[in-house]
Amino acid sequence: MFFANWSRSLQAVKGRRVRFYLKMKTLISIAALAVSLWVSASVAPAGQAQSKAECSLTSTGLVPLTDMGRRRYRGFRGGLYPAGRNRPSPAYLRKGLASARRVHPIGGKIVLLSVGMSNTTAEFSAFKRAADRDPAKNDALTIVDGAQDGWDAERVRTDSTYWDNIDDRLSAAGVASDQVQAVWLKEAIAGEARRFPTDARALQSDLRVILRTMRFRYPNLRLVYLSSRTYGGYAITGLNPEPAAYDSGYSVRGLIQERMGGKVKGPWLGWGPYLWTDGLRGRKDGLTWSCDDVLDDGTHPAKSGVVKVVNMLLTFFKTDPTARRWFTAPTR
Repeated sequence: MFFANWSRSLQAVKGRRVRFYLKMKTLISIAALAVSLWVSASVAPAGQAQSKAECSLTSTGLVPLTDMGRRRYRGFRGGLYPAGRNRPSPAYLRKGLASARRVHPIGGKIVLLSVGMSNTTAEFSAFKRAADRDPAKNDALTIVDGAQDGWDAERVRTDSTYWDNIDDRLSAAGVASDQVQAVWLKEAIAGEARRFPTDARALQSDLRVILRTMRFRYPNLRLVYLSSRTYGGYAITGLNPEPAAYDSGYSVRGLIQERMGGKVKGPWLGWGPYLWTDGLRGRKDGLTWSCDDVLDDGTHPAKSGVVKVVNMLLTFFKTDPTARRWFTAPTR
């Protein structure tokens, strides 16, 4: 009798243990699945985790260089040129005008070339189409888009293939490298995540090397106009988000300041259009940059963004005192 009762008790205990084991196995499987999904979401590239631009970041609170006045950014003054100015000093402008007077048709042609990355080619190729239709454009002027997808400043400075590609584009346009006399330069460093001013100084160094290469390849280069990035607050990838996009304005200003001080030789350097604005908050001249102005990655310009840049480029080249003489009027 004792052994019969003991046997039944033992079977009941085993039954409870089996049911407990099965329940715990199920709970552990569910927990493991949850952890797996969480880890996958955490390490997935931004382009996979989110397929649309981050439209909620409509402002960074950063102040456009052109609007800073006496304010400072991490100890650095604003303005496009030294001393907080948005225009070159009279003495430096005179040098730019002297360089502009040296621009003249060579073999019947003046070449305006773009050098830069994917954003640059999207904007400049559209600018070329608009400028070529403009009756005010100089008939002797040939506009060539040399900017190329996938070529950030770090890659351009080290790989001569980029410049060989530009040679092919010049040849296709019926012009040669010795006819290039003006350049629009807009570059950035892909994946830039360093703090200011380290990020700005790195790009400034790259731009300096690119300028040196252009001096060698284009012996009659007289004028180089630089622009920094457009607003990057909507970016969902690490390609060139804020504040790297904003900080690139200091890279451009730093290189121009080096040229003004004689530390960099070669063609005259000046600002082209300043493209950065604080999202929908905008800047004093009314320029804003909405989520509709970018593609789904939040970085590359959509059609409306391209139109904004094209309009700024056209206005610049038709009105800037160093550019309008050869861009619009027949050169004699």
